[in-house]
Amino acid sequence: MENYSYNSFMLQMEGLKVTKKSVYPVFFVFFISYIVIMFMNVGILILIIIDKNLHQPMYLLFCNLSVSDIIGSTHIVPRLLSDILHPPSERLISYYECVVQAFTTQLFGTTSHTVLMIMAFDRYVAICNPLRYASIMTNKIVVKLTASAWGVAFVLVSILLGLTIRLNRCRTLIKNPFCDNASLFKLSCESVFINNIYGLTFTVVLLTTSIGSIVLTYAQITIVCLNSKSKSLNSKALKTCSTHLMVYLIMLFSGMIIITLHRFPQYSDYRKLAAILFVLVPGSLNPVIYGVQSKEIRKFLSEMFCTKKCLSCKK
Repeated sequence: MENYSYNSFMLQMEGLKVTKKSVYPVFFVFFISYIVIMFMNVGILILIIIDKNLHQPMYLLFCNLSVSDIIGSTHIVPRLLSDILHPPSERLISYYECVVQAFTTQLFGTTSHTVLMIMAFDRYVAICNPLRYASIMTNKIVVKLTASAWGVAFVLVSILLGLTIRLNRCRTLIKNPFCDNASLFKLSCESVFINNIYGLTFTVVLLTTSIGSIVLTYAQITIVCLNSKSKSLNSKALKTCSTHLMVYLIMLFSGMIIITLHRFPQYSDYRKLAAILFVLVPGSLNPVIYGVQSKEIRKFLSEMFCTKKCLSCKK
């Protein structure tokens, strides 16, 4: 039953519909997933920081993806775990906390695209202009690319949430496992025409720019590889680009599933689960995919384990 309360500062989170028998298994799965995400991404960040061989543009840009995954999982999963252990009537959240969570949710989703776009540019320069790579991808450029990825996302999301928080609210039920922009403006009984127009424009521009840049980048890389007789160049392109493309496709398809399910209200439970998996799946797989494909990361880990094994043998 829908609750009506004018501009209430306490909201109720509908969350996931979990049976009493499934509460602890679901809690355990999400908890382990969160631990894995944090361990893997923080571990990758530490590896890149302490190993000077990994102080390359590709890995420094990848740090942005790890930071985004950490932010995305941390702002959703702990709160979700708490809600799972409480009945729906006790899943309360303040309006201001919900706004912050919605802002972080949208920022995470947007940076997932913008960060992978600047990583695609890095791969383009590395494969198509290898001799000029060092002069183009300087530390200054890496900082500018990083700032642009986060800055553009921050501005776009700020406008998105700004249009939402101006609305008066007459409902208190968040029909989602966590707060996002759509959940917030659905609390209003006013016209949300401007919100829908900006939200649609925001989504179309982001997806068009994201997909378009990836397609153009990989088209250029494919042309260079087909015209090149260098086996080492083609091998390098295959390894580094397949990693980036795999991460991008996982993120893109996860997001497209959520967008598609939004059009079918009867599948709201599947949409909720898909929204959570959008955070858990890419966040868990990204460091694994890059770790497995990266020769430098594998080398560092093998040397570290060999050192520990030698020390234990001496004891």
